Amino acid sequence: MSNEPKILPSAPESPLSSVICAAITQAGGWIGFDRFMELALYTPGLGYYSGGLPKIGAMPEGGSDFVTAPEMSPLFGATLALQVQEALAHTGTDEVWEFGAGTGALAAQLLTALDALGQPLRRYHIVDLSGDLRARQQERLAAWGERVCWHSTLPERMAGVVLGNELLDAMPVQLIARVDGQWYERGVAWQGHGLAWEDRPTALRPPLDVEGEHDYLTELHAQSEAFIHTLGERLARGALLLIDYGFGESEYYHPQRSMGTVMCHQAHRADPDPLTAVGAKDITAHVNFTAIAVAGQEAGFEVLGYTSQGHFLVNCGLLQKMEPATLAQRAMAAKLMLEHEMGELFKVLLLAKGAPWPAVGFGHGDRTHRL
Repeated sequence: MSNEPKILPSAPESPLSSVICAAITQAGGWIGFDRFMELALYTPGLGYYSGGLPKIGAMPEGGSDFVTAPEMSPLFGATLALQVQEALAHTGTDEVWEFGAGTGALAAQLLTALDALGQPLRRYHIVDLSGDLRARQQERLAAWGERVCWHSTLPERMAGVVLGNELLDAMPVQLIARVDGQWYERGVAWQGHGLAWEDRPTALRPPLDVEGEHDYLTELHAQSEAFIHTLGERLARGALLLIDYGFGESEYYHPQRSMGTVMCHQAHRADPDPLTAVGAKDITAHVNFTAIAVAGQEAGFEVLGYTSQGHFLVNCGLLQKMEPATLAQRAMAAKLMLEHEMGELFKVLLLAKGAPWPAVGFGHGDRTHRL
């Protein structure tokens, strides 16, 4: 990309655009992309996740923008329950904390499966910033009564198994760009009546050297790493299970990945332009799982395993659970593990406090050595 600001169309009359414009003005005419992403997604009542859009669903006709694994097949949560049960037993805990619980589908699947496995939870905690999603969760999980509770912020002390399914990809990232051999932080300015990209010189660098002299755009994940550090401080006993799309560091910063990984989702279509339809579409970035694992170790966690979602689900018994299902149900469940669907792009990372154990989900195909 050129170093010159590129004026892009926006809606100056939009309340969210006004908030972002005010933030840019207050900051002296420019904000980093991480601040822009935070405002676009989480401005109270106006941002994508804090507004009233449907967001998650199987089809765009319902107004949704993307589908997650628990919505795709109930066998996702039923299979995941085996790893959760094992983690609860090994850490001596009886609570689950789910961050960003979507429609509540995964919570319902896990509560049902853990009851059937003879591992009933004392409490299922949900930490979610989205008011409208919380309402959907409360309706879906009403049958479990007071066993399910909600939080708007992270508690000071906690114990149990912490879950984050497609959580880290929605955390704000910094954009850095190598242009003509020089590194810049790519941020957002307000030019006339629209949002525009603008680069500023920076000392920020990727965690490893990117070979070549070509222009290169990528992300840094300071906020997600800080989140892992905070969890490490507050989780007295338990485990952390993260499922998301992403790569290890060497693949994340591969020389050929020169356009970065920021992507937007609206009406089940993807586009790479976060400066348009602000607040009306999701903005995500792939996860650098090496950085997350290192942050976990710095925060006192042990890395128990890292693998693809496909390997993880097969290790936890997905194929056996598919056998009695109908053909249509098996077809949807297969998307969870097939390489060209969700099976390879999505990864699973398990961290734990206390003595490590051989976790069932990583018995075959563990890739911890590739982090």
